Amino acid sequence: MQDAPALPEKRLVFEQICGSTPLLLNVPHAGTQVPDSLRAALTPGALDLSDTDWHMDRIARDLLPEGASLMVANVTRYAVDLNRPSDDKPLYAGATTGLMSTITFDGVPLYRPGAEPDAAEQAERIAAWWTPYHAALAAEIARIKAAHGYCVMLDMHSIRSQVPRLFEGRLPDLNLGTNSGAACAPGLSDAAFAALQASEYSAVRDGRFKGGYITRHYGQPEQNVHALQIEIAQECYMQEETPWSYIPERADRLKETLARLIAVMADFHPETEQS
Repeated sequence: MQDAPALPEKRLVFEQICGSTPLLLNVPHAGTQVPDSLRAALTPGALDLSDTDWHMDRIARDLLPEGASLMVANVTRYAVDLNRPSDDKPLYAGATTGLMSTITFDGVPLYRPGAEPDAAEQAERIAAWWTPYHAALAAEIARIKAAHGYCVMLDMHSIRSQVPRLFEGRLPDLNLGTNSGAACAPGLSDAAFAALQASEYSAVRDGRFKGGYITRHYGQPEQNVHALQIEIAQECYMQEETPWSYIPERADRLKETLARLIAVMADFHPETEQS
C-alpha cells in the first residue's frame, strides 16, 4: 500500500489577502496547478484545462478595492471542485459536473481508462484541497463579521459562452446569481443587477447560474453574510479556445462594468437595507 500523499502547502491550495473592509472577492475556479498524481491520470486532452475560469484571478486582483479581502484557488478544479459540497449533492437539476468530475463540461472523459479516482483518493483530495480552502474561507468571513458586523462576498466565475451540454445557445454576458434571492439582501441584489443592466453587456439574474455551493452555503443574510455570484461569458475578455489568451482591450471594457458592480457591493450596508 502506498503512503498517503502529504498535504500540500497552504500556498499551493490558495492565496489570500486579508483586508480591512467588509468586502471579499473569491475566485475558486481559476487554478491551473495540476498535482503530479492527477497529471498522470488525466488524458492529454484534459490537460488543456478547458473548464478553467481563465484569468479571473487576474481580473479580481486588478479590481480589488483598497482594503478588500481576496481568496484565489491555485489548484485546478479537476482535482476537486471547490464550488460543490463535499458530499457531492447535485446543485442543478440539469446537466452539470460534480465534486470530482470524470468528464469535461462537454461530456468528454477526463481520465485515462481505469484511472478515475476511487473512494480513498476522493477522500484524500477533499482533505488536501477542499477542506483547507473552505476552512480558510469560513474563517475569513468570520473575521470580517467580527470586525464590521457583516460581510459582503462576490464569488467570481467565467465560462465559455457556448457549452451545448450545459445550456442552449449563447450564454448572456453577465450572469448574476443570488440563489433566487436567498443569498443576499434584496436591496443589494437589485442594486448589483441594476449596475450590470446599465452596461453594454447582456445581463440576467438567477438564470442558468443561480449560484453554486459557495454562494448558497455562505450567503446567509440573516447571519449578516451577503453573497453574490457572477458568471461571465469568456468571450467578453478572452479567446475561448486554447491557448485561452487574455484580450486586454476586451478585458478593460469588462472591468469598467465589474468595477461598478464591486463599488455597489462595497457601498452596501445592512443598516441602510433595514431603514
